Amino acid sequence: MKRVLTLLCWALLPGMTAIAANDCDSCQKFKNSDINETDYKITGASVYHNKKWGQLEFEIIVQGQAGRSVSKPAGKMNGAPVDGYVFPTTLSSEDIGFSKTEGIVALALTAHADFDDTPLWDEDGDGDYANDKIIWHPHWVVLVEDKRVPGGLSVKEFPAGEKSLTLPKTNPGMPMYMDSPGFHIVTEGKAIRVVVPDYRVRFKTDFKYDAVGAYMQLATGEGGEHMTGGKMPMLGVYKVYSVLSKNLSLPYQVKQR
Repeated sequence: MKRVLTLLCWALLPGMTAIAANDCDSCQKFKNSDINETDYKITGASVYHNKKWGQLEFEIIVQGQAGRSVSKPAGKMNGAPVDGYVFPTTLSSEDIGFSKTEGIVALALTAHADFDDTPLWDEDGDGDYANDKIIWHPHWVVLVEDKRVPGGLSVKEFPAGEKSLTLPKTNPGMPMYMDSPGFHIVTEGKAIRVVVPDYRVRFKTDFKYDAVGAYMQLATGEGGEHMTGGKMPMLGVYKVYSVLSKNLSLPYQVKQR
């Protein structure tokens, strides 16, 4: 775990040229040039354990307006942009319903206009479970180092059809360590919030975390070759707007109330 944390810290240092999204032709053409980066400039974050209600209360505060700016759609799955506010944590993959695996478990609050990856949930309440795209929604993911993308990270993948893995029942069917747990997200002014019931993390309510604002991108394989010639990850990090701790040291502790 210490080695993985070290790699993650290296990959996400915002001052390093390796994560400069402006150097990435494949993502820049889909990125909304009008996006307000202050909306992803994190100034504070908290995770409280509300013992009375048996839930974890996550909150990120930004300099601008939380959830306001989203990238323009690509018009297709390959190259589709994904905007996110991410909580890297010290939870294990088993705590969120996956088989044991190395990587950093993170709760990602995301929005994307090109696809709906929450087939079990109808976030806009219109009766259609397949059209909830730009609405902010959460994912559990396992992040690993990935030098193929400027952000240095991607969601860990596994072979399609792999039978030996344990997956959460709310996994959307994509061959990577990603879950669509259906927790409700609220945006209000500078804040974006989500509540997680204790039992959804196996009652692990004493962990450390950090907060990251990031731009990600999907690759489905159709012409999805990275500029270096290697195949792109299915979901990679292309730009880091901000890291609350500055060095991704995960210094913040869940507080009890």
